[in-house]
Amino acid sequence: MGDIDVEQQEPFPVDRDGRPLRGEEDKPAGGRKPGCCERFQQSVSKWMLPEDSRSKYLERTNCCPPPIFIILISIGELAVFIYYAVWKPQKQWVTLDEGIWNSPLSYKPENRQEAWRFFSYMFVHAGVEHIFGNLLMQLLLGIPLELVHKGFEVGMVYLAGVLAGSLASSIFDPLSALVGASGGVYALIGGYFMNAVVNFREMIPLLGVFRIMVIVIIVGTDFGFAFYRRFVQDEAGMKVSFVAHFGGIVAGMTIGYVFFSAYNKKLLKDPRFWLCIVGYVVFVVFAVLFNIFLSPAP
Repeated sequence: MGDIDVEQQEPFPVDRDGRPLRGEEDKPAGGRKPGCCERFQQSVSKWMLPEDSRSKYLERTNCCPPPIFIILISIGELAVFIYYAVWKPQKQWVTLDEGIWNSPLSYKPENRQEAWRFFSYMFVHAGVEHIFGNLLMQLLLGIPLELVHKGFEVGMVYLAGVLAGSLASSIFDPLSALVGASGGVYALIGGYFMNAVVNFREMIPLLGVFRIMVIVIIVGTDFGFAFYRRFVQDEAGMKVSFVAHFGGIVAGMTIGYVFFSAYNKKLLKDPRFWLCIVGYVVFVVFAVLFNIFLSPAP
C-alpha cells in the first residue's frame, strides 16, 4: 500500500464550530432546489430555535405528521362558535349573548362544581372579533411551535394555560364568568416570548427584536381591550374576566419556557422542569381548596 500524502487530501468539511457541513449526498436529490416544505422548515427553525439547535432540527424534521393538536383544537373552537351563532340564533351573531352564558361549556362561578368548565370554556367565544383574534394567534404561533416541539409539548403548555387561566380567574375575579381560549393562547405567547428573550443573542438579532416588539404590541393591545370590556364597557349581562390572560401568560413563561427551551434535551433531567411542575401543582391544589372553602362566589 502506497503512502498517503495528507497535504494532498481535501479538508474535512466542517464549519467553524466543528459540525460537518452538508455534502452533495445531503442535498435534495438531483441537485434540485429545496421544496416548499423544506424552505418552510428552514424559516421555522430561524424563528423558533437558537442557532446551535437548527441543524439537528433540519436533519430530522418533516411535515408529516402535520401539527394535529393546534389544528384540531382550532377546528373545535370554530365549530362551537358556529353552533351557537347559527344553530342557536342570537340577537346578533357578531357578539353572542345569552346562548354562550347558558352553555354547559362556559365557566360560571355559580357552576364551578362542574369541574369540566375549567377547561371547556376555551371552546366558547363571545363574538367574531374574539374568536378571530384567538384563532389567528394560536395558528400563527402554534403551528410553527408544534412543528418544532410536536403536539404533546404544545398541547401540555396550551392546556396548562387554559387551566391556569380559569383557576386564576376563580381566585382573583371570583364573581366573573369566563369564555374564550385566551389562557391557552397566552401560554403559547408566554413560552415563546421567554424563549426569544433568553436565547436572543443566539438567534438572528433583527428577527429577535421584531419578535419581541410584535408580542409586546399584541399583548398590550389585547390587555387594553380586556380591561375595557371588564371595567369600562357598560353592557347588560355577565362581566367577562380578564384574569385568564394573566394566568395563561404566567403558565407559558414558566412551564412553556421549560418545554420550548429544552429542544432535543431530556426534560426529566432538567431541574427547571420539576421546579415548574411542583409550582404548578401547588397552585392548582391551592386554587381547588380556595374554591371549596374560601370563594365568595355562590
